[in-house]
Amino acid sequence: MTDGHELSRRGFLASAVTVGVTVLAGCAGTHAGANANGGEPFDRWLSNTESYDRIYDRTGQSSVTVAVGGSDGMSFEPAAVRVDAGTTIGWEWTGGGAAHNVKAKDGSFESDYHTEAGATFRQVFDAPGTTKYFCVPHEYAGMKGVVVVE
Repeated sequence: MTDGHELSRRGFLASAVTVGVTVLAGCAGTHAGANANGGEPFDRWLSNTESYDRIYDRTGQSSVTVAVGGSDGMSFEPAAVRVDAGTTIGWEWTGGGAAHNVKAKDGSFESDYHTEAGATFRQVFDAPGTTKYFCVPHEYAGMKGVVVVE
């Protein structure tokens, strides 16, 4: 005999799935920098970037070096780094490829053009946020990068 409050197996599973999805959505929403699809907000920006395979965690380091020209002469390596506020990013030219520069998409910084190995450009990242950057003449070829500051 039942009193009409018996929960069916199907009803229980549907409720469990709903709760699980809600919990996972809440967890995903707490990840700094994650978008609604669970990826980083810059995945699209780096979608045609050959050297982007993941974000490199460099938190805890006061300075980080990014190779300009990379191993193929047309990339930034690593293409995406996560750092703490106050970190200095130093871009160092490899001498590979043509003349390259580094320019923030938001216009907050821009280096000179260099071709010689060992040339450098430095920028301190004081505020949390995501900065997208690129090489002006090679942006179309995917020579882009990202700095995520926590």
